[in-house]
Amino acid sequence: MDAIHYKVKENHQYITKAAYVVLGINLDGQKDILGIWIGENESSKFCLNVLNELKTRGIKDVFLFCVDGLTGFRQAIEAAFPNTQIQHCIIHQIRSSTRFVSYKHIKELMADLKKVYQAISEEEAMNNLILFKDKWGKTYPSCVKSWEENWNILSTFFVYPPEVRKIIYTTNIIEGLNRQFRQITKNKPSFTNDDSLRKMLYLASQKIVERWTQRCRNWDIILSQLSIIFEDRIPA
Repeated sequence: MDAIHYKVKENHQYITKAAYVVLGINLDGQKDILGIWIGENESSKFCLNVLNELKTRGIKDVFLFCVDGLTGFRQAIEAAFPNTQIQHCIIHQIRSSTRFVSYKHIKELMADLKKVYQAISEEEAMNNLILFKDKWGKTYPSCVKSWEENWNILSTFFVYPPEVRKIIYTTNIIEGLNRQFRQITKNKPSFTNDDSLRKMLYLASQKIVERWTQRCRNWDIILSQLSIIFEDRIPA
C-alpha cells in the first residue's frame, strides 16, 4: 500500500490529493492492482473504508501488508484484518529517520544503520541497534527514537526466509508502479477533478497489468515457506 500525489482542482483552486494504490500478490504468485482511491488526507477512517471495500469485494484474508509511513494505515489494518502482519517499508523509514542528519555524518551513520536492517536475524539486528544508539543517540536522538518506536513493524520480515524477505522488505514493487504512473502523467501536472485523475490512473493501470504475465521469482519456494508459516490459513 502506497500513495502518489497530484494537483486536483476543487472549489476553484488546486489542492494536493493522494491517490492510494493497493497492489496484491495472490497465492499463484501473480501481481494485481486491487484498487486506486483518491483522498485529501491520510486518516484511519479513510484507510478503514478502503480495507472494508476490499473485504466486500471478496478478499477474505491477507497474510501481510507492506506499507510506507501513511498515517492511519496501521490502525485500520489492525481493525479490518486483525490476524495480518504489518511490515513498514525500510526505505521509507531510512528516508524519514535520516532527514536531519548532517552531510558530514550521513555516510558513516548509514553504514551503521545498514548493519541493523540487513542483519541475519532479529536478535542480531537488535544488538546492532543498541550499538547504533550508543554511537549516535546523543547526536541524533530523533533518528534512534524513530527506529525504536517503530521496531515492532520494522522487524516483521526477520521471521521470513530470504526469498520472502525480498518481496516484503520494501514497497519497491508498488513504488515501481507509481514511477510508471508518473511517467504516463508527466505531461499533465494537474487534473480538473477527482474523476479525471481516477480515469487517467485506471487506464494507465490496465496497460501496466497487461504486462504482468510472469509469477513472482522463485514463487514455488516462497509458497512452500508460506505454507509452513500460515499452514492453517492456506486453502488445501
